[in-house]
Amino acid sequence: MTELPKTFDPGAIEARWYPHWEEKGLFRPERPDAEPFTIVIPPPNVTGSLHIGHALDNTLQDILIRHARLQGRDALWVVGTDHAGIATQMVVERNLDAEGVKRADLGREAFVEKVWQWKAESGGQITRQLRRLGASCDWANERFTMDEGFSAAVVKVFVQLYREGLLYRDKRLVNWDPKLGTAISDLEVETREVQGKFWHIKYPLEDGSGVIHVATTRPETMLADMAVAVHPEDGRYKVLIGKKVKLPITGRLVPIVADEHADPELGSGAVKITPGHDFNDFEVGKRAGFKPADMLNMLDAGGRVTQTADGLIPADLIGLGRFEARRVIEAMLEEQGLLEKVEDRVIQTPYGDRSGVVIEPWLTDQWYVDADTLAKPAIEAVRSGATKFVPQTWEKTYFNWMENIQPWCVSRQLWWGHRIPAWYDDAGNVYVAETEAEAQRQAGNVPLRRDEDVLDTWFSSALWPFGTLGWPANNERLDRHYPGSVLVTGFDIIFFWVARMMMQGLHFMEEAPFHTVYCHGLVRDKNGQKMSKSKGNTVDPLGLIDTYGADALRFTLAAMESQGRDIKLDEKRIEGYRNFATKLWNAARFCQANGIGASKAIDPPSATLPVNRWIIGETVKTVQELDLAMADYRFDESANRIYHFTWDRFCDWYLELIKPVLGADGDGAEAEETRAVAGWVLDQILVMLHPFMPFITEELWHAMGARSNELILAHWPMPDARALDPEAGPEVDWLIRLVSGIRGTRSELNVPPGAKLALHVRDADARTLERLQRNEAAIKRLARIETISTDSAPAGGAAQIIVDEATYVLPLEGVIDLGAERARLGKAIEAAEKDIASTEKKLANPAFVERAKPEVVEENRERLITLTADVERLKAARSRLG
Repeated sequence: MTELPKTFDPGAIEARWYPHWEEKGLFRPERPDAEPFTIVIPPPNVTGSLHIGHALDNTLQDILIRHARLQGRDALWVVGTDHAGIATQMVVERNLDAEGVKRADLGREAFVEKVWQWKAESGGQITRQLRRLGASCDWANERFTMDEGFSAAVVKVFVQLYREGLLYRDKRLVNWDPKLGTAISDLEVETREVQGKFWHIKYPLEDGSGVIHVATTRPETMLADMAVAVHPEDGRYKVLIGKKVKLPITGRLVPIVADEHADPELGSGAVKITPGHDFNDFEVGKRAGFKPADMLNMLDAGGRVTQTADGLIPADLIGLGRFEARRVIEAMLEEQGLLEKVEDRVIQTPYGDRSGVVIEPWLTDQWYVDADTLAKPAIEAVRSGATKFVPQTWEKTYFNWMENIQPWCVSRQLWWGHRIPAWYDDAGNVYVAETEAEAQRQAGNVPLRRDEDVLDTWFSSALWPFGTLGWPANNERLDRHYPGSVLVTGFDIIFFWVARMMMQGLHFMEEAPFHTVYCHGLVRDKNGQKMSKSKGNTVDPLGLIDTYGADALRFTLAAMESQGRDIKLDEKRIEGYRNFATKLWNAARFCQANGIGASKAIDPPSATLPVNRWIIGETVKTVQELDLAMADYRFDESANRIYHFTWDRFCDWYLELIKPVLGADGDGAEAEETRAVAGWVLDQILVMLHPFMPFITEELWHAMGARSNELILAHWPMPDARALDPEAGPEVDWLIRLVSGIRGTRSELNVPPGAKLALHVRDADARTLERLQRNEAAIKRLARIETISTDSAPAGGAAQIIVDEATYVLPLEGVIDLGAERARLGKAIEAAEKDIASTEKKLANPAFVERAKPEVVEENRERLITLTADVERLKAARSRLG
């Protein structure tokens, strides 16, 4: 046994134990004959740093993997990082800019070499930070989505999908980032509300008989208009369908087409159709018979006006930026008398989340995956229950996306990433192959040039569950650990990652990549607001770890992770769980001071004393409850079960109840039994708590005595119902309820802490009287009672407490001012009821509920619940005074 310091210092403990676990290979013990349990980490960007969302996500995964390891399973937590194409390229380009060097000056190969250099020097920050959190990943087999083996998997998938007709090149609209010069995914687009305008423009009919009015938020795109659409049932325009209008500025003649996209109730009911620059217009254009190859494109890759195929854009507009062109076009329309009016309007505008510029729908040739075909087996896997979502409500989100899925654009115009394995000859023919030599054989050894684009990072990360295990090579690791057991992730990437892993896993491995998808909520601030730098309400998890320790942060996140709800993170909660760790530390110090050390066996010791039989039974019940909660992924319930058992049952009650046994000489058989039981219970606490608070539990595990191995490799408790004592449990529970009732009454009625009271008992049956006799010493000591009597209480003011069939009376004459106490309670009740009425009135007001911020409404609802409970408690206290 190693004597524990008086002060609990989490920083020193964390710095010591994590390197020890990793250096000894304890995160991946050899268990070839055990049942596998596998988690793949959502690979963080190699450019990333730990944020509070990462902290939640990885804490939950670590709880599951440590729990499985303690259960003796062959637990594997696959770890690695994503090459993060756009983010990484931006970081390296910024570094080069600081040196006065441009990417174009270096050329592709030299630039990519610079990226690899950056990765070697600076790309490990996020993995170091995950270690600080306590993440027990399989670091010895860390993967990177650009490492050699993983790249081979990416190339094989691309080539095979192409040969199966499931991957193709097509001209379609994409989200184009003019600043970065690449297509981006929907996930990388953020929609902002901006103050914009609505331009109402007159389009003259070809025959000069009049005009048709259109309205648009982007007048510059009229340079590439190809139609005007009206609703087929709109009586105002039926006679115009099939006629043409002459566009302002370009003079292009375009048809008036019938399409249900045009809403008769919105604006004039007629809409301009620019299929090369609007996603809805693209679909309208296809329905109108325009082939994508014939759709007009009026912008270059930088968002500047370029000449269209028909050459009708005036020369003085060519080369203007899209927003500068907007101003010029507005002036030209005014000059021609075709601008009817301009309205101010709030516009939902797409921005690139990394570049910060307005995203342009842009018609371009890209590579696409036939997601609709791949989605069908992935939909069936969830419908059949082969893969389940927890909470199940997220299945609806999954199905909604998958059943309406669009072709997946997988090419990006970057230099950093998996370069597309396609080559072209001078005639434009494409040859897709795993190597250039193979492409040359296909082409007949003619000169070839390689595709300049790279793959979307989601394409490679979709292969994560099997690419990280060595696929396409057959190997034991792949056979054993695919499919994974559970995926833990945020709900916001169900579409972008979860769905794509499901599609690729089923297609290439013929089995879904995981049995369960656990979707956690967002971490918000204490007021329920989404965290953002602009609001100034973000929190740094590393700063919280520095202040409170990793264990306290981990426990907070687990205890607040309630299925289907976001987390309102309040630093006071973290402080509270740091206090919980200190409470456990002090309990271990008490045990050491009283000769209680490490348990000698996994099974509970034999016990005769009721208090020992009770705590053994409580331990078994806690293990049972914890096992059920963990099986259901109820992290909050799991954390709260072990918290209340440790703090309430073990520290506050059991250690207090055994003090008399351990006191005096402390050398008898009862004391020896009690030490054995206390040591065993503390061991079970450390094991159950370890997945949540790994550092302090490992420290205490070794401090309590010699061990055959580290706690991280200990055995999870096995609940044995035979240890539940039908007599001892109810009696100690009765004692706790009685003492708690007396203590609560003393506190509510402001009885001085040092005052010892008389306790009078009436209506007690024989069993209760026997319990009172057996536990008299404990009641007197714990509740500060001087005498216990079955005689009638003296006349005068007294407090009454009912426990089961008996009533317990505490005479209070001369102890407190009863009149003043009744008055105090009355005023408190009156004030609380007034607050209740005010809050109820506010919540009953539809205007308040509709207009107030959701977090304010929720705060008032919670306040109402608290006030109602306060009134009930205060009334109960007043009634006890008689």
